[in-house]
Amino acid sequence: MVIMNSAFNIIKQSSLSFTLTPIGIRELFYIDNAPCDIYSISEDRVYEIEIAQNSPISKELLKDLIHSRHANLFVEDHNFIKIVELQNENLRTITRSLSIGNPLNKGRKHLNLLSINLKYLYNDPTNDELLNLQYQSVKNLCSFLLKNQSYIKDLYKHFIKQKHHYIYSQPLMASVFLIGILKHSRIYSDKEIESLFITSYFKDIGMSAVPKSKYAQDKLSLEDKKLLAEHPRLSKEILAGRIPLGPSYLNIIANHHHFSLMNLNTKILDEEEEEIVSGFETMIIAITDIITAMISERPYRAATTVFEALDLVKLLMAHKYPQEFKLLVLYFRLFFTNNKEES
Repeated sequence: MVIMNSAFNIIKQSSLSFTLTPIGIRELFYIDNAPCDIYSISEDRVYEIEIAQNSPISKELLKDLIHSRHANLFVEDHNFIKIVELQNENLRTITRSLSIGNPLNKGRKHLNLLSINLKYLYNDPTNDELLNLQYQSVKNLCSFLLKNQSYIKDLYKHFIKQKHHYIYSQPLMASVFLIGILKHSRIYSDKEIESLFITSYFKDIGMSAVPKSKYAQDKLSLEDKKLLAEHPRLSKEILAGRIPLGPSYLNIIANHHHFSLMNLNTKILDEEEEEIVSGFETMIIAITDIITAMISERPYRAATTVFEALDLVKLLMAHKYPQEFKLLVLYFRLFFTNNKEES
């Protein structure tokens, strides 16, 4: 349905440019009917109602949108909350029913909804309702994955094909790798793994302070780099007192980037700080994050292989944690066996 180019609608077109909020096509996943008019924009910059309010949203429609020129979708600002509320309720529902039905299908849906909703939390990191929903969902997901470890590889393969923005997908994928590694180590209890999984997932919430335009840039100004470097500290400040993580886990969050800096000899730490930073828990959370980042494509670079990522990891940890490095190599070798497109 095209908005006609009458004098009235020229004014309407102009006003729309100031009152529309962009949404991703994936934000329409699992929504049966459009809660409001959803707009697209044509090549000549004319806004069109792509999906009218109350119209059905089928899988076929979503596929057509993904493969068409109408990839950029918008809703009016005051209607955006309707999308958020529907997806919040979808996440609550799947979180409560993870143990019911087909585990693989439930897991796939849960991973997608978590990343969709993480975007809303990054947009509004002081929103307690969003944070609590994410926390409970992540906690339940950890329990689900611990009980269904045989599905982790399939869930990973499905999830990366969805191509969520890396800012929202990386915390989840790094945490999924972390579960497998910690279970293979046979050192940690499930309760300890849960706390570390939650720590890993939320460690980058301070990135919510970084303008989204910076995510696609390879070259950043000194000021931008300082802002990015501050995100671990900001993550700790955002989370402190708001989710049940103890001081040691919050310290891991605040220091998770120092591990790689310290081991590359770019920062000199005092003895007390080094003890915090170089502990195995901080190290493994930092390492799974690094590997996940390297094997994931970015707007400004291609993905590396997992073996190239492990070459860097060897420089970071093998001298101090030789046995743990062997564990990592074994885990990722097994994980990516016969899985060439991801490795």
